[in-house]
Amino acid sequence: MLSDQDRIFTNLYGILDPGLAGARARGDWDGTASILARGREAIIEEMKASGLRGRGGAGFPTGMKWSFMPKTVGDRPHYLVVNADESEPGTCKDRDILRHDPHKLVEGCLIASFAMGANACYVYMRGEFANEAVAFQKAIDEAYDAGLIGRNACGSGFDFDLYLHRGAGAYICGEETALLESLEGKKGMPRLKPPFPAAVGLYGCPTTVNNVESIAVAPTILRRGAAWFSALGRPKNAGTKLFCISGHVNKPCNVEEELGIPLRELLEKYAGGVRGGWDNLLAVIPGGASVPVLPKSICDTVLMDFDSLREVRSGLGTAAVIVMDKSTDIIKAIARLSAFYKHESCGQCTPCREGTGWMMRVMNRMVQGRAEPDEIDTLEQVTRQVEGHTICALGDAAAWPIQGLIRHFRPVMEERIAAYKAGRTMPMAAE
Repeated sequence: MLSDQDRIFTNLYGILDPGLAGARARGDWDGTASILARGREAIIEEMKASGLRGRGGAGFPTGMKWSFMPKTVGDRPHYLVVNADESEPGTCKDRDILRHDPHKLVEGCLIASFAMGANACYVYMRGEFANEAVAFQKAIDEAYDAGLIGRNACGSGFDFDLYLHRGAGAYICGEETALLESLEGKKGMPRLKPPFPAAVGLYGCPTTVNNVESIAVAPTILRRGAAWFSALGRPKNAGTKLFCISGHVNKPCNVEEELGIPLRELLEKYAGGVRGGWDNLLAVIPGGASVPVLPKSICDTVLMDFDSLREVRSGLGTAAVIVMDKSTDIIKAIARLSAFYKHESCGQCTPCREGTGWMMRVMNRMVQGRAEPDEIDTLEQVTRQVEGHTICALGDAAAWPIQGLIRHFRPVMEERIAAYKAGRTMPMAAE
């Protein structure tokens, strides 16, 4: 269990002052100039040594991503873009950082931008985050007024500007290249890669796109050292992580814990356990709506980190843990996610544009049992035609929940079909 002195987010629940005075009292902005004085290369090497992997879902090593930026700033300026477009169902960690600990992100933006030679950073925030936008803009204004950012930031000689940009609430804009398109004032549609943003990003300039949590933890890592951070968690899955626990638990919550904590321990220690006891557990989606669901038999022992969850054919994703007890209509729950992905597809790629609608319609029939048993295989085959055949990962995100359902709950689907044929109606769970 993570000790309090190792927690990075010390105001996650908004009990303390989120403003600059409160942030400084908790250790933020302490010695920032001396961190910058280490130089770009030293900062990037320390981030690599920490083992931090991106906290937005993909889990790519953060220090390595920073190192892809050109070493020298030429004719084209460099940019850092922070992805605060937190739109994945079940995920609500960045929201609490923006609301209660915004100075961690502001300081992280300064340090990360300096490390990549970027004099400007844009934070692209989800359109529905009205209160969070107010809180974060206040933190930006406080940092400007205190001379922490702006010209000669923290007295370092480095000029740095930070801008808040509010999106319009489209899930697809959480994909890094669609986010850049939206930021440029265009329709939020993913770009073909290569070129990657580190070469041709915002306004055609070298750009790195990072998640809020990835940037917000950087100052603490650099202050306390890579060895401290990498000692937490498990090998290749280092550090702490914010977990969003929702669904059928007694106390839904956000909590910071070490990567690699057993799922059962996470739920029982922080969320008061599964409603009705552990034996009442049906399934868990361990990493936000886009990763495959896991049945109770796997949840009994699985560890919550990137590699452990990949081994059981799911993923850590954003670490949004959605818990479903035995009252859940699992087919209906996954069908609801299919409707979400159909609605949020930008329509650029044919497999996703056509496939998400087709999968949603078939899933809606599966909920009622109005299908043939061999249609389960057809549905699975269609998910394979969508997965991996689109410009961005939304196609994968639409396919994986259905694949997880078929992999682990096929008998439930077959029983529903048989019941419909026999003229029986299955007891449907509450919404």
